[in-house]
This record gives sequence, C-alpha cells and structure tokens, in this order.
Amino acid sequence: MASSHKILLLPHNFPPSRLAPCRTANINRRQLIADTAAAIALPPLLGVTTTTTTLSPLPAKADEVPLSEWERVFLPIDPGVVLLDIAFVPDDPSHGFLLGTRQTILETKDGGSTWAPRYIASAEEEDFNYRFNSISFKGKEGWIIGKPAILLHTSDAGENWQRIPLSSQLPGDMVYIKATGENSAEMVTDEGAIYITSNKGYNWKAAIQETVSATLNRTVSSGISGASYYTGTFSTVNRSPDGRYVAVSSRGNFYLTWEPGQAYWQPHNRAVARRIQSMGWRSDGGLWLLVRGGGLYLSKDTGLTEDFEEVSVQSRGFGILDVGYRSQDEAWAAGGSGILLKTTNGGKTWIRDKAADNIAANLYSVKFINDNQGFVLGNDGVLLKYLG
Repeated sequence: MASSHKILLLPHNFPPSRLAPCRTANINRRQLIADTAAAIALPPLLGVTTTTTTLSPLPAKADEVPLSEWERVFLPIDPGVVLLDIAFVPDDPSHGFLLGTRQTILETKDGGSTWAPRYIASAEEEDFNYRFNSISFKGKEGWIIGKPAILLHTSDAGENWQRIPLSSQLPGDMVYIKATGENSAEMVTDEGAIYITSNKGYNWKAAIQETVSATLNRTVSSGISGASYYTGTFSTVNRSPDGRYVAVSSRGNFYLTWEPGQAYWQPHNRAVARRIQSMGWRSDGGLWLLVRGGGLYLSKDTGLTEDFEEVSVQSRGFGILDVGYRSQDEAWAAGGSGILLKTTNGGKTWIRDKAADNIAANLYSVKFINDNQGFVLGNDGVLLKYLG
C-alpha cells in the first residue's frame, strides 16, 4: 500500500458531497459474469481488491464440533469470502448483518444462528465488486461503507437501503463508520481523514484538519521513530465508546491517537521492540496492544498512554490478531491457526480454549454486541457465536 505520490492537505472545510442519482444494477447479469472473477481478498483492514461470487441460498448448518463457550455457524457463502464486520439492530438483537469481501452481505433474524444472503439493488453493479468494510447501527438507523467507495444508509433497521453519493475527492479509502444519532454518523478513511454528517450523509464536515502524512511531515523532527518511512495509511483503527481513536501505522512501527476536538492525529513511539499488529480499547478505558509474533501488552493506566507492560499468553507461537472485551473483567483474544484465549481478570492472565484448535483458520476479529451476544470472525468464512 506504500505510495510515492505526495498527499495533499485535507482542508477543514472540505466541500460537501452532493446528491446524485443512485445506480441500480442488473442482478441477473452480475450473477452470469460472477464465475469469471479471479481475485481473492485478504483479511482486514485496507486496500484489497475483491471479486463477485454467487452465494448459495442454503441456510446455515448446525454446528458439528461444539466449543466450550462458542459454536461455529456455517454460512451460505463461498469458502474464499473474508468476513469483515458484523452489527445488530439495537432494538432487535435477533436482527443483524454480516459483511465481507466479494460483495457479501448476509442477514440474520434469529440472533446469528442462521444467515441468508441479502441483495441490495443499489449496491449491485456490473463494473464493481465491492468489499464491504464496516457497518454500524444506532436505533433503526444504519450505515454500510465499502471499497470501491460506496455508502449505504437505512432508516428502517435494514429493511430498505439507500445509496448515498460520495465526493470523488475523498482522501483515502473508507475503512470505518459509526452511527452516532439521528441522520448522523462518523466516518474514517485509511489516510486519517475523519468526517461527520448530521443530514443522512448528504453533506460531510471534516473533523480533522489534515491527513496523517501531512501531520508527520510537520512533526518528523519531534522524534517519532520510523515516521520517515510512513506510507500514509493505517493498518488498523479502533474507536472507544466515548469517541477516541487509536490507529496503527501501516508498517507497525508507531501508533497514533485522536480525541474529539483535536485538530490533528497525535503520533506515538511504540514502547515495545517488535512491530505493532493491532491496538484497541479495554472496557476500563485503557489500551491493549498486540505485536507481531504473538505478544500481548496492556497499558498500565487508563486513557491515552505510552506506558505498557507485557502479559503472558499461550499463543503457541502464532500471532494474536484481535481482542474483544465482554465486560471489564472478561475478554477474549483470537489469532492465527484457531487461537482463542480467555481472561476473567481484565487481562492479567489468559487461558487457551483448546477446543478452538480444531478450527483450521485464522481468527482475526472479536466483537461483543452485548454481554450475552458475541462473535469471532475468521478467514474462509469462519464465524463463531458466543454461547454465554
């Protein structure tokens, strides 16, 4: 994803996008050409081209090998599909959506036990094969973003989706969206642009004054290690419930943070020897940090900090890719070759769920919808459902 071209500054008063007619594709025509597609997408987060696949209409199967606290849900998708995000309607936890590569959108009406393909006419085009990156709901209002640039909005809990036009001058690819209120959302691109809308996505206002590359060009003399090699994109980005962000540079050599009201991203040197794999927020407001090769670190304090300490984990030499907190004390970590770890004391000690060793897939996303509803996403269409 490295690029040698110069990144232009992102103006604070970036011109809002304007309405344009939504395009509707011929679904039958798309299905006829689906078998000629050739590229396969890689796991999250950024910059991967995908192709279309024909989804099977068969319902999901029951789990064949139960895990101790999780069950596998078999999905009606091609094995090459990479799952990227999952969300449920807050007022109806039985109703949710699952996104992925190859234009994949699945819908459940029973809390995630079974899934069926969902086709959205305004997102079906012959010339594009969308990778749907992120989905979010607030009440009955929901948003989906993808690559190539596409923005979908619903105001009736996903029964109907409307395509919202976007400006062609958007810096970077959209990688994350968060529903924040009625007709309101917050969107992030892989170049560090943060936009907010309060009129259903027809206009967007920049919440930050410049891209990350521009920030680093100004602050490279401040001592941020590796900044001169920065490519201008994030590898991961994670938002806290109160609106703070932590993002990892594409090379993993440092990380950045942003809080509402700040004009720029704040770069931070990594406090560990190995490169950073991913970072995120604990339930108590502190940070967790994963390094390449399987290391797990926790910040010593809550909030934004550069002070971390390593925690011993039984990763069997495989990398840990994500951490999800079910409560302040209980969390789960997932990684390569079916690694699944659990803590019941906030992350001080971890125990491996050995039953997950039977799953021949990399598990790269842990997401708890609420205390009783959680999911783990993996490559080759692997989905685990929390049993509680």
